[in-house]
Amino acid sequence: MVKRNRGCKIVTFGGGTGQFHLLSGLREVNDPEKITAVAGCWDSGGSSGRLRTEMGVLPPGDIRRCMLALITDEDQRMVAQRLFDDRLEDVTGPLKGHSFGNLLTARLDNIYRGQDRGINAERDLFRIRSKIMPVSLTNVQLIAETSKGAQIAGEKNIDLRAKEKNYDADNRIIRIYFDTRADANPEVIREIKKAEKIVFAPGDLYTSVLPHLLVEEVRAAIVDSHAKLYFVLNLLTKPGETDGYKASDFIKALVFYLDAPRRLNYVIANENHLDRETLKIYKEEGQNPVVIDEAEIKRIAPKAKIIKAGVSTYFKKDHLLRHDAVKLARAVLEKS
Repeated sequence: MVKRNRGCKIVTFGGGTGQFHLLSGLREVNDPEKITAVAGCWDSGGSSGRLRTEMGVLPPGDIRRCMLALITDEDQRMVAQRLFDDRLEDVTGPLKGHSFGNLLTARLDNIYRGQDRGINAERDLFRIRSKIMPVSLTNVQLIAETSKGAQIAGEKNIDLRAKEKNYDADNRIIRIYFDTRADANPEVIREIKKAEKIVFAPGDLYTSVLPHLLVEEVRAAIVDSHAKLYFVLNLLTKPGETDGYKASDFIKALVFYLDAPRRLNYVIANENHLDRETLKIYKEEGQNPVVIDEAEIKRIAPKAKIIKAGVSTYFKKDHLLRHDAVKLARAVLEKS
């Protein structure tokens, strides 16, 4: 049985599978009522993007993942996962291909006349004791600018740029911004002020993690907070976003958007070693382990302590390298 820590108020920022795994671990080892998950509001791809256009709601994909991660009853969570991930491929018409979980979130938003009310209704439905909220209630589009002057509009297009026929890995992303000002969700600011620990989950650096800091009031609240600030490094680089990045490149980007180099307290880095066969497969896919260049990290973020821990797990059958949820959560909780 996993030993649970009941003493820490934690706020997480992120999106996708990285935040899902972090929250899944925190659910097991920390008091769920002391967890607040903050999700992005700029997703433009897949079912989330379609609902954003067709129903005028904030993209629900990251909210859905947070919900699933934070359901405490295992049997209920397993049923919810099958329901949420159902893509309605066996239906015809406009609903075909939608995630049922996204539809549920969007519909509750409509019924309860507001994103926060809809999310809280869904939390009640699944008996989720943790808080879940979007970083902003503003409808924004994410834009990336590259070193060779290209502008890429939309989270989906940024995320998939490496699949383009003429993709140039040297044409790096140098800046991201929103097409309009994003007003902070007031609830997020309140949670930041109460937090003991603030954690940036692993994930796509320019499309899941850093955009949270484009919400100025959120960035300022994090800088002014007395909470310990953690950044979880990715296990691998990602084509189109972090080609050739070392750990210090991730930290440099974070510090740039945080605009407070001495604010970062902890960097969590994986020290599990992968076998050559696994590394070869990932290298062929354009992904490499993130090299931990400690001296350069310390130069960029002088107060940051580097926590090296075995926080990864490899699912050989599915060829998936992921953060180990419980080990990652413990790495966060055990350092303060």
